[in-house]
Amino acid sequence: MGMDWEIMSSRWRQLMTDCAGGGHDRQGETGKDNRKSGMYIHHTILLFVDIYSKKDDKKQELKKDDMKDDQKDENKEEPNEVWVMDPATDTYYYWLCAISIPVFYNLIFLVARACFNELQNQNTTTWIILDYTSDVLYYFDIFVRTRTGFLVQGLLVKDKKVLKEHYMKTRQFKLDIISIIPTDIVFLKTGIDNPEWRFNRLFRLARLFEFFDRTETRTNFPNIFRIANLVLYIIIIIHWNGCLYFAISKVLGFGTDTWVYPDINSPDFACLTRQYIYSFYWSTLTLTTIGETPPPVRDAEYFFVVADFLIGVLIFATIVGNVGAMISNMNAARVEFQSKIDAIKQYMQFRKVSKELEARVVKWFDYLWREEKTCDEKQVLKNLPDKLKAEIAINVHLETIRKVRIFQDCEAGLLIELVLKLQPQVFSPGDYICKKGDIGKEMYIIKEGKLAVVADDGVTQFVVLSEGAYFGEISILGIKGSKAGNRRTANIRSVGYSDLFALSKDDLMEALTEYPDAKNALEEKGKAILMKDNLIDESSVVVTDTKDLEENVRQIEGSLDVMTAKLKKLTDHYESSQCKLKQRLNPSPDQQ
Repeated sequence: MGMDWEIMSSRWRQLMTDCAGGGHDRQGETGKDNRKSGMYIHHTILLFVDIYSKKDDKKQELKKDDMKDDQKDENKEEPNEVWVMDPATDTYYYWLCAISIPVFYNLIFLVARACFNELQNQNTTTWIILDYTSDVLYYFDIFVRTRTGFLVQGLLVKDKKVLKEHYMKTRQFKLDIISIIPTDIVFLKTGIDNPEWRFNRLFRLARLFEFFDRTETRTNFPNIFRIANLVLYIIIIIHWNGCLYFAISKVLGFGTDTWVYPDINSPDFACLTRQYIYSFYWSTLTLTTIGETPPPVRDAEYFFVVADFLIGVLIFATIVGNVGAMISNMNAARVEFQSKIDAIKQYMQFRKVSKELEARVVKWFDYLWREEKTCDEKQVLKNLPDKLKAEIAINVHLETIRKVRIFQDCEAGLLIELVLKLQPQVFSPGDYICKKGDIGKEMYIIKEGKLAVVADDGVTQFVVLSEGAYFGEISILGIKGSKAGNRRTANIRSVGYSDLFALSKDDLMEALTEYPDAKNALEEKGKAILMKDNLIDESSVVVTDTKDLEENVRQIEGSLDVMTAKLKKLTDHYESSQCKLKQRLNPSPDQQ
């Protein structure tokens, strides 16, 4: 629009110049001036028509663009959400288990059937059923992959088109397509006695490895599973190598020399079972580099044996190293724990601790190891975000802290704060948790074990506290007027080994700073409990409240005095400023 007005103004100035020039040069020519004025008016009208027609054209173009944008928005496809298999669910894991069966079947039996003709010929119908059943599962697995969700910023993608495009961009998609190519068509010409044409089914091995990985993360015995997995890999390698040995012997001729498999026409070596066991035995001796097998005779035999030795050295060295590392990891916790015991023993010997106390320390460590309580919770959870730490603590300890009477009606936020501050403690048989007269700095909740409330002589038992019991909650509140103050009122001793949760007074007060109403409510509950048990001195409460009130009054009076002094100072300053201002505005005659 700015350019249109510039064009119009330039044309307008040109016309004005033309008209002005014509008026000076030809003042006497009235007819010509009238024609010039008419031309000027004509051009002006055309100029305005041109400008406004362009403006209307631009409006129409903008409307068309808006209509196109609206059409695009209408034609934009909404996400087509479909049923999706979440990889984190049990359903996905069970499907992995199901698809791993045909993959493992092809891995083991395809090479065996291709090398041992008798195995293929004896069970043709069974192999056909198993082969095409596995093919059906392969086809269905591709459908499952197109419906397997993935996470984007923590959200599971469920759009059908996006899932399909994501799967088709992966390398596994190409391998899956190769694995379902119907190479069986060759059977129409060659017959079904050549199962090696189905070797493309082995491109689905990634599913088997994924199943192993998932199982390792789900099992409670990962080290044992890893060792079993390695043993399985060793057996598969030996199996394949044994099948290749039998196939090479078949090509070179059975019994033609001492290295190849003996003549199958011999009764001792004609049985299929003997053929496989002999080949498996030869493969085991060769790959483990034990030797004790007939030496090769021909060049092809030498080449195969050398390749076997190299593969055996590399693979088995790696596998044995991994097994050693796994066994070391299995004992890592025990080694670390034993090093702690050794350090404590060395310290006690250096400080000449009594044998009785040393025996108690060792027994305590033995109890921790036997009951699997050696885990340092803070060390284990330090890598988790605070949110997950809180959720774990809530899941483990929330019901425990809700059993405490004074915390039963507290708001959830305060309970979560308290749950995060609970500290586990273990006491040995005969250990005193607290003694009468001690200052109460912690409250305790019994997780496991038994505690006895005993007399001062340490023998007489008044009551036995068991799992779920708690004590010391009143002393950490510091309730005014309590006859015992914040001191313990009983002797409590561990009967056996006891696991307790401790909540310190400092942690409680720190949590209550954000919940002042909850603090008042807890103090009122504590007072009610003390009054019910006749353990509170009401006169002392009144005296204490009176003293507190007097102290508050004195503080208020002191604050008022300070404020009065400041106000007087400000008033004096204000009056002085007013006087100076008046003097400036109304100077005296002498100053004038």
